[in-house]
Amino acid sequence: MKRFPSLKKNPEFRAVYEKGRSKANRLLILYCMENGTAGNRIGISVSKKVGNSVVRHHVTRLLRETFRLHETDIRKGYDFVVVVRAPAAGQSFSEIEKAYLHLMRLQGLMTGE
Repeated sequence: MKRFPSLKKNPEFRAVYEKGRSKANRLLILYCMENGTAGNRIGISVSKKVGNSVVRHHVTRLLRETFRLHETDIRKGYDFVVVVRAPAAGQSFSEIEKAYLHLMRLQGLMTGE
């Protein structure tokens, strides 16, 4: 099985926070930075303010699935860090997906636009 393209180490997250640009909405904050490669990677940050471990992991799975489904719609060569805000805890997949795509459009990263 193919590995999920994600940011794992603290320096990778810090680089995106410091050098990247950010946009936010009610549910998510999206930081993005060019990575100089042919693919995209995502890092997801969910604090304990969002909920217990079950809730945090559920939101993380929803975001990973959204990233996977829309990988072809987004320009290549970027690292993303998605910070989850507390109101995202009780949201459905469609709401999380809508918030994610809204931020991608704000950043100008959708391929068809």
